[in-house]
Parts: sequence; structure tokens; C-alpha cells
Amino acid sequence: MPRVGLFIPCYVDQFYPQVGLATVELLEQLGVEVDFPEAQTCCGQPMANTGCTADAEPLARRFVEIFSPYDAVVCPSGSCVAMVRAHYHEYFHHDPAFEALRPRVYELCEYLVDVLKVTRLPAKFPHRVGLHQSCHGLRELRLGSSTETMGPAFNKARQLLELVEGLTFAEPQRPDECCGFGGTFAVSEEAVSCLMGQDRIADHLQAGAEVLTATDMSCLMHLEGLARRDGRALPFVHVAEILAGRGLPAKVRAGRG
Repeated sequence: MPRVGLFIPCYVDQFYPQVGLATVELLEQLGVEVDFPEAQTCCGQPMANTGCTADAEPLARRFVEIFSPYDAVVCPSGSCVAMVRAHYHEYFHHDPAFEALRPRVYELCEYLVDVLKVTRLPAKFPHRVGLHQSCHGLRELRLGSSTETMGPAFNKARQLLELVEGLTFAEPQRPDECCGFGGTFAVSEEAVSCLMGQDRIADHLQAGAEVLTATDMSCLMHLEGLARRDGRALPFVHVAEILAGRGLPAKVRAGRG
């Protein structure tokens, strides 16, 4: 049985713990031994993105120290995984411990598709779903193909969602457009960020989406805030919740009833 170290992003830990719980449920359903090392901290991405690289370095080193013993590290966030795999080199400079750990750090859907080779899931989700593709997952982790590049089309999150009974897809006109969040970009350029998010929501709605999902709760957090301010009763659910068979949150079901 593979032994996985579960890495949970700060915003999931603080605001969306159900996503972490769904991730554990899903991995255990698939026969994975999951351990949550309580000493884990932030991956350092917020500091690195704002140029405070010296502040991010101790967090990067702590990450490698904590997660090195595991067969794999799985995280329900392409953004955090991209920070580790694509940007930690600045702090380690070919350090053997980091180089050994780096290829064992996976975004959740990536791990399910590439490592576990999942082809069946017992989940049901009888809703029309809009799948938002986060920029880090799409362009740094290659969790899906981009429309601006040539080559075979693929999407690891969609591949898994296609296994869910009753789920159908709403097809937006611009399937890999940014939601506008970008972490601190949403603060420093809030007007542009909001317009980008509103465009993303409108594209999914015109396609008939009843629910929006994504591999990154940060993107969904941004979009959900905009939808709520516009008075739209559109549910936002992380892909882990759907794949684990959790269905819509109780408060959403109650509102629809």
C-alpha cells in the first residue's frame, strides 16, 4: 500500500477544510495510506510571489524536511504543487534531498491519473458541471492541454470526472482562460481581477453550468465571492468533493429545495 503525505494549502486548512477531508476520503477509498504531518506549514508561495524570497526559503526547507520520508506527497492544489516543483530550485541549488523529493510531489488529479491509474470511481453527481482550469495546473504542471498549443487534447481532472455517474459537462467558449485571482494580483489589481472573474463566470453560465469545479480552491474562492456579490446562486465545489462522492454541500441542497 502506498504511503502518502498529505499537504494541505493554507486557505483550504483555514476556510475549506471539507476539501482536505474529501481528499483523504478519496485516497483511502482507492487503497492509499494517508498521513497528515501536523508540523507542515505554508509552501511559501505568497511570499515568493511578492518578491520576499528570503522569507519563503525557510518554509521551502521545512517542506522538504517534513515530506521527504513519504513515498509521495499529494496536494489538492495545482498552485502549491507548482510552487514546489517549478520554483523551489532557487532555494536548493541541486540539493540531493530536494531533487529526490521533487518528482514525488503531485497534485491530486495528477496522482490519481498518473500514479494510481484510476479507471473506476463509485461517485455519483447528477449535475451539469463547468470545469475551470487553473493557470498553475494547466501551464506549469500540464494537467491539461492548452488551446493555444498543438498536440493531442487531454485533461486529467476531466478524465476523472468522466468516471462519475450522472455528471455532464458545460463547455465554455474559452476553456483555459484565467479566472483573475492570481493571489496578490487580486489585491494589487482588483478591478482587472474582478472583471476577469466575472467574464469566467459568464462564460460557464452561458454554457449551462449548474456547478463550477476546479483543482484549485483559490480560483473557486475568487469566483464564488464574485458570484455571491452579483447575487448568483451558483455552487462552487472542489473536484475532490465530487470524486469522493460527497455531492453538493447540504446548504446548497437546502437552498435548491
